[in-house]
Amino acid sequence: MNSNPTEPRREQLAAAQVYLCTDARRERGDLESFLHAVLSGGVDIIQLRDKTLDVRDELELQPLVFEIAAEYGALVAVNDRADVARLTGAAVFHTGQGDLPVMASRQLLGPDVVLGRSTHSVEQAAAADADRNVDYFCVGPVWPTPTKQGRPAVGLDTVRAVAQTQPTTPWFAIGGIDHQNIAQVVAAGARRVVVVRAITDAADPHEASLRLREALPA
Repeated sequence: MNSNPTEPRREQLAAAQVYLCTDARRERGDLESFLHAVLSGGVDIIQLRDKTLDVRDELELQPLVFEIAAEYGALVAVNDRADVARLTGAAVFHTGQGDLPVMASRQLLGPDVVLGRSTHSVEQAAAADADRNVDYFCVGPVWPTPTKQGRPAVGLDTVRAVAQTQPTTPWFAIGGIDHQNIAQVVAAGARRVVVVRAITDAADPHEASLRLREALPA
């Protein structure tokens, strides 16, 4: 892991527990109030991930995300688009197995950006843990999820197997995690989670964020 205890971003990433990916809330028209609700509820990392947005729209919305995240001391992540990450100065950049290679991301974005990687097996998790350019990785999807259509779920056994390897790199469980099953994820050994619908579909996003945070070990 490319980590130095003196680097605040990486320290903050290591301490993070709730990572939220959200759409732009265009149907509801409440992105600003939603961001305040979830960040005040304990979300540590926020990623605007909306496939209905073109790059221009995303760049127009990112300043709002950054401004509100800064109020709560949260990190902002960009997924897949290194150009957007560079233009916005995002602290965190995440890629999947089929996206830009981690080394290329590091070359493009420099040493200060926190780099994340998706993994879908114990072997991929081990490779991410061994990669000095990977600052965190995600394991999943734990359960089937519409945000990853066509990708088979890896199940709790994979989460458990990764946890048993005791990675030195911070890692998150992802995929279909909600208030009903988060206890199973924690029992399998995860201490950090990435969520979408558990918060974005909640009637009270603030309360949903609080409940997820409280379900994770301190």
